[in-house]
Amino acid sequence: MPRLNDSIPALDLVELSDNSPPELLTQARQLLLEYGQFVIGQPAAAQFCYGALEKEAAGLPQSFQEQGGGALVGLLKGVPAGFVAWRLAPGHLAETSWELKRLWVRPEGRGTGLGQALTRAVLERAAAAGRKALYLDTVPSAMSSAHRLYLAMGFVPCGAYGDNPIEEVEYLVKFLWNPVNQAG
Repeated sequence: MPRLNDSIPALDLVELSDNSPPELLTQARQLLLEYGQFVIGQPAAAQFCYGALEKEAAGLPQSFQEQGGGALVGLLKGVPAGFVAWRLAPGHLAETSWELKRLWVRPEGRGTGLGQALTRAVLERAAAAGRKALYLDTVPSAMSSAHRLYLAMGFVPCGAYGDNPIEEVEYLVKFLWNPVNQAG
């Protein structure tokens, strides 16, 4: 398929499964751990639990599949450069919503549209699954680029829906229009 702008690197998204090649799972785990290392290095996110993230990484892809979700790796010219996961939203929200987790793009992938592509892919999966909303939490002072991306993609502030111990956390939601959700 011809590309509109050859200066934009080729982006591919791969959903992790039990059948994913071991080297892809290893790279996905590394991306997830890089995300955690970045977060713990941010003063605003001092209460982040890296140990829980290490367990998530070790259990990929089941760690998110067991929570009603999944995970994607973003490739730039065939090289893993981004990661995102999702799961059922906590509590009563689980009936109708998912929660976006762990969006991470390596420095060399920033500005390429990879973060937006990963987020959009989760939004599309949520809508196709009949979810009414996608929730997330973020720390704007630590992850300003991601925060700007979420707002530009239509996420809006919402009330706290979980028990995130990080003081500067902001909760966001994007309500999804889906004909399946609108029927009845």
